[in-house]
Amino acid sequence: MKRSIQFTSIPAALTAAIVTFSSQLHADTLEYVFYDKEGIAGTEIIEQTGTKVSGELKLGWNNRRLNLTENFTIGKGEMPSQLHIEGISPFGAPVNEEFSIKDGVASWSSTDERGNAKSSEPQFYIPKNSTLAVNSQLVKALLADTDRTIELLPQGQAQLQQLDKITLTQGDKKQTVYLYGVSGLWFTPQLGWYDEDGNLFAEDEGGWFAILRKGWDKSHLEQLKQRQISAADDYLQQLAAEQTHKSVGPILISNVDLVDVEAGELLEKRHLLIEDGKIVRISTSPISAAGATRIDGRGMTLMPGLWDMHGHLSPSDGALNMAAGIINVRDIGNTHENIMRVTKLFDSGKIIGGDVYRAGFMDRESENAMRMGKTAESLEHAKEIVDWYADRGYQQIKTYSSMEPEWIAPLAEHIHSRGLRLSGHIPAFMTAEEAVDAGFDEIQHINMLFLNFMGSIDTRKKLRFTEVGEHAHELDLDSEEVAAFLDKLAKKGTVVDTTTTVFSSMLLREPGKLDPEFANIADHLPINVRRQFIGAELDVKPEHRHDYDLSAEALLNMVRKLHQHKVSMVAGTDGIPGFTLLRELELYAKAGIPNADVLRTATVVPARVVGALNRSGTIAVGKEADLVLLDGNPLEDISALRRTALVIEGQNLYRPDRLYRALGIEPFQESVPFKLNGSATVATN
Repeated sequence: MKRSIQFTSIPAALTAAIVTFSSQLHADTLEYVFYDKEGIAGTEIIEQTGTKVSGELKLGWNNRRLNLTENFTIGKGEMPSQLHIEGISPFGAPVNEEFSIKDGVASWSSTDERGNAKSSEPQFYIPKNSTLAVNSQLVKALLADTDRTIELLPQGQAQLQQLDKITLTQGDKKQTVYLYGVSGLWFTPQLGWYDEDGNLFAEDEGGWFAILRKGWDKSHLEQLKQRQISAADDYLQQLAAEQTHKSVGPILISNVDLVDVEAGELLEKRHLLIEDGKIVRISTSPISAAGATRIDGRGMTLMPGLWDMHGHLSPSDGALNMAAGIINVRDIGNTHENIMRVTKLFDSGKIIGGDVYRAGFMDRESENAMRMGKTAESLEHAKEIVDWYADRGYQQIKTYSSMEPEWIAPLAEHIHSRGLRLSGHIPAFMTAEEAVDAGFDEIQHINMLFLNFMGSIDTRKKLRFTEVGEHAHELDLDSEEVAAFLDKLAKKGTVVDTTTTVFSSMLLREPGKLDPEFANIADHLPINVRRQFIGAELDVKPEHRHDYDLSAEALLNMVRKLHQHKVSMVAGTDGIPGFTLLRELELYAKAGIPNADVLRTATVVPARVVGALNRSGTIAVGKEADLVLLDGNPLEDISALRRTALVIEGQNLYRPDRLYRALGIEPFQESVPFKLNGSATVATN
């Protein structure tokens, strides 16, 4: 379940990836085709008559179906003076959003927001439920502005920059398109190709979806994609150049309290020396090192860099993760092209990001298939896919909900014969216990544990969410049946990647209210990111509201039971990079797991699962210097993980406060000063 962030329309990681492109089929009609990796995933048709614009967006992936209709009127400065968007969000919540401006007063309302503002100058209203037509109109408004900068409503500012230009030919048709980057909406600029009139033409960043003007052959996307990727990488490389402090000599951290995650103890007043990216000495006495980069850790706590074991990486995720102290990520499902590119960029040091561990994604052909990795048409085809991933260095296979239950046992045998692990969603009409007996090494998502006791469920559909919301709290977690299942997981060594936060968020979110899972960080985020945490994802009927609240509590009770039964757990997000993992660990602590054990789910246990414990996961001589300096002791206060004061990845040092500000985020903690390469100059804010 991919959730960079769960939106009530196109998810923001998707909106950031999809950004709007348009093209005229005739004078007043624009039509787009959304492509996934195997075919057509959706369309949007836009019609304009004078200043009136209307459109219809239909997009589907897995069990999500996004359907939106829009109508808006173009006013002064190419900005909408009236707007109405309605429909259904990907997880089923209703969408109904309106905006208008009259006599200098702008007003907007939806199921989630209501506000107004006076303005003597036009301002562009950014809908919470954005569409291709509205995003394209934003580009037109920016092009119409003399300095290509406009004020936004509810607040903020957008800027446009031209990054590239190319002329395409197809038969007797020619089209010049421009690559524009729009900043101010997300953590990094949103890129897309537009024609000379400012109409969207195409977008492809190598991720899950691409968009192209209907009437133009899909082959054009490859050229456009490579140039768009290059421009996006240029931005991230510049960010890395500005935010990475590289120590050419040793790094010396003095007088710091060190977390021994294996023993669950705090070792006070230690001195630590790093050379060539590895820890070479840990001492209770001061260490002398000429020309070293010096960090005074007095009053601070040093712990191993964190792991996120459920990522769906894009190149920009590395910076968000690094600022939060997350250095290692297991990518649990991606396109091969994209994850190989991300891995190469991270490994090269050209952009910010740590080590990546890859899982190959697989689903079976069906109308609900997740067409992200590879789709199997038979058991033999599935085995061939396993071989393809194994030959390319993948460590495990993640299967999805459409897999045939009878395939799992022979497929698991083949996967294990190639030295890979098997994990995933439990296939439709199969229980988690049956999957484990058939060879699953790991289970993704906590809902699958509850569904194990709910009979035959078609997990290809939203039932895998709604059944849990309505009935999870009815399961007696103290029953012998539950105990026997959890004991089996522990005995077999089955790992559970619960992604508790995303399910807690899904169950608890309500129309017009801020997601309680992100209440502590929302005010630190850019306004248009923060808005995506307001409102419901699922269409929860009033008669079920109390059930959903009780079931959210049941999630935490299940987490506690997993720990009590000694089931191996790894912390993963499946959500917005960085922040979601920190909340995941807070939920584990809230469930009653001791902080030391919580920390192990994001350090030593993930390192052991992926076979990297000999070089990562703990602070020890000979291991890689993946380290996080905190203001506070996470063994006593798990929220100290949010107060990252410095992140060290080998010979690279990152100041989280500056990195966050570069991404439009208000920092949570001032970074510690340090003397780089023995310099007398102390790095400061």
